[in-house]
Amino acid sequence: MAGFNVRSVLVTGANRGIGLGLVKQFLGKSNPPEWVFASCRDPKGERAQELKTLASRHPNLAIIALEATDPASIKAAAARVEEHLKSSGLNLLINNAGIVRLNTLESETAEDMSLVYATNVTGPLLVSQAFLPLLKKAAQGSPQPGLSCSKAAIVNMSSEGGSITNLFAWQLGQVVSYRCSKAALNMLTKCQSLGYGGDGILSIAVHPGWVQTDMGSSPYQQAPLTVDMSVQGILNVLPTLSKKDNGAFVNWEGKVLPW
Repeated sequence: MAGFNVRSVLVTGANRGIGLGLVKQFLGKSNPPEWVFASCRDPKGERAQELKTLASRHPNLAIIALEATDPASIKAAAARVEEHLKSSGLNLLINNAGIVRLNTLESETAEDMSLVYATNVTGPLLVSQAFLPLLKKAAQGSPQPGLSCSKAAIVNMSSEGGSITNLFAWQLGQVVSYRCSKAALNMLTKCQSLGYGGDGILSIAVHPGWVQTDMGSSPYQQAPLTVDMSVQGILNVLPTLSKKDNGAFVNWEGKVLPW
């Protein structure tokens, strides 16, 4: 991670869990980004208190209001980030915001399927579209050849639960809408790699591991990874990625996962 020099990064869903962990570790680097943009639905609410405390100590942290299911909110967030960056682009977009509904095949509903898909798939699509001009600007302004996460990249936080081959932890929870949404997010990542690679933008899907967060909790077994362990792993993997990894699905240790 020491050699991971990224000038600007935006993390969605940054007020808790892995998103908050990413923000903390970016800020704690010996060579932190000039700008860390932490987005969440309600920056003024109680759930954003830890972010507000961090912002009071780190002038390079900007908290941005962003509701991933609201196109108007996404557009406004992109405009705010552009104001902060002035003439520079955005190097790294981490689509981390996501939700889960603990439904089985029998209890799954149309409403939950639609809501989970809107947040976990359509959200990253719309956020990436809105920030694409800033990602392109970063890529065009970089002297680095090829593709990399310090040049310009979209990182979609996925899950091995969406792997059709592995179907991670089925016995611990069916969470059908969540699994379907992550399988779709992996396809979106592949599409982005084909659509944006020519613009110098790397696209990657990352499984953060089974992590001790609100979303990762199970009544049957404790998740083996802490947030810090997962985030440290992710931030060690990101600087190793290049053109050969564009569109891939990897875990927090850098292992390529099957679709």
